[in-house]
Amino acid sequence: MGEGLLFGEGDFPTRARHALADGQLRANLGAATTTIRERRAAAVGEVADWEELRSAGARIKDGSLAALDEMLVDFEEKFSASGGVVHWARDAQEANAIIVDLLNRSGAAEVVKVKSMTTQEIGLNEALAEAGIVAWETDLAELIVQLSADRPSHFLVPAIHRNRDEIRHIFQDHIPGIGTGLGNDPAELTAAARSYLRDKFLAAEVAISGANFAVAETGTLGVVESEGNGRMCLTLPRMLISVVGVEKVVPRWEDVGTLFQLLPRSSTAERMNPYTSTWSGVTPSDGPSEVHVVLLDNGRTNALADPVGKEALRCIRCSACLNVCPVYERVGGHAYGSVYPGPIGAVITPYLAGVETVASLPFASTLCGACYEVCPVKIDIPSLLVDLRAKHVAEANRKPLRSSEKVVMSALAWVMADAKRWQLVNRLGPLLGKLTRYRWARLAPLIGRWTENREPPVPPAHTLRNWRNNHQGLGEGMRHE
Repeated sequence: MGEGLLFGEGDFPTRARHALADGQLRANLGAATTTIRERRAAAVGEVADWEELRSAGARIKDGSLAALDEMLVDFEEKFSASGGVVHWARDAQEANAIIVDLLNRSGAAEVVKVKSMTTQEIGLNEALAEAGIVAWETDLAELIVQLSADRPSHFLVPAIHRNRDEIRHIFQDHIPGIGTGLGNDPAELTAAARSYLRDKFLAAEVAISGANFAVAETGTLGVVESEGNGRMCLTLPRMLISVVGVEKVVPRWEDVGTLFQLLPRSSTAERMNPYTSTWSGVTPSDGPSEVHVVLLDNGRTNALADPVGKEALRCIRCSACLNVCPVYERVGGHAYGSVYPGPIGAVITPYLAGVETVASLPFASTLCGACYEVCPVKIDIPSLLVDLRAKHVAEANRKPLRSSEKVVMSALAWVMADAKRWQLVNRLGPLLGKLTRYRWARLAPLIGRWTENREPPVPPAHTLRNWRNNHQGLGEGMRHE
């Protein structure tokens, strides 16, 4: 597993508490996600058959996953026939080793990158740095994150947790030649980044990208973007290396047409992407003269083998679920401790890294269902989260060491399984009522975390059984009347 997939210390609750204490972060997230939600809703509202499109997208992805082995072989054959080179990587370590070897043989000391979550998943930038190779992010938001030594916190807008004033200060501190007169107007900030990156584009001999799709019937890769930086990376360097998750392959071009009606409206709230670039191998005198693709597994076949979890591989990385999630809106992406944040991240990460590695993530949800309602390929994220929770509980039950909460619940089950034991506890109700007027955390430190945000109900002075016995005569009289 790549070092890039997981980051930070502690579990989700720990990181979430830290994020909730940051008022500026919550303000930035609230403003950004509200705007994106409203724009997406307007863009989707224009399409009369949106629900039918969602169903079609789900069928395409499910059909692709069902025949994944055949389609990958078809893609390799077509891509290779066009002059491209296909590499297969079982995990992050293998993928990084392939890329570092290619760069060492090319003699390149620097590379430019198209925005790619897959390269973040495998920790590619860190692997390149260890090999003495500098990677330059060219997406505006990714550049902001890189310059500030930060982490992306959103699929679509990696720097969503930053506001314009923060970005202005980052550029002033880290871009040479930027004076104190730089304003916070988006156009001015973008112009500063464009000027900084221009020399990087012109000097780079190697570019690295991901891909939004891979078409099996033609051996074609494709990237969609909004800024044009990807087009520069895909055409100017002499070598292009693409890192693509195996689940990105689809059978036919007509399938891409359906997905392209879903993706831009769900992500950028646009009718179509401003820049769509496709390539199939090498074309003499046009673009890179050497083209490679690394087809990455890194846990995906494990997810595919799971009868429930394979649904998560439909994801087209649109970020719609993040923008409607009440949890994400308040804690942001870093709280998830994964390259893949938000509701879908709470699903994908456990399947890729192992449920017990990130056991708290499936619980980072209210299960409100908003994520399913906006997912363009109908991934039932709440059901997947429940399934992962069940897997975690089943694994915990197999362990000899039991949590304090489990001990308490087991004790309650033992009491309630026998009428006499239950009646005895009921008779102790008044005494328990006096004790539980205080926080349980003070009385039972071992279960303090469970009661940290819960006040136990005070047992009544009398049980229903006692009340019935004491008022039995009254009941008889009422029946005679």
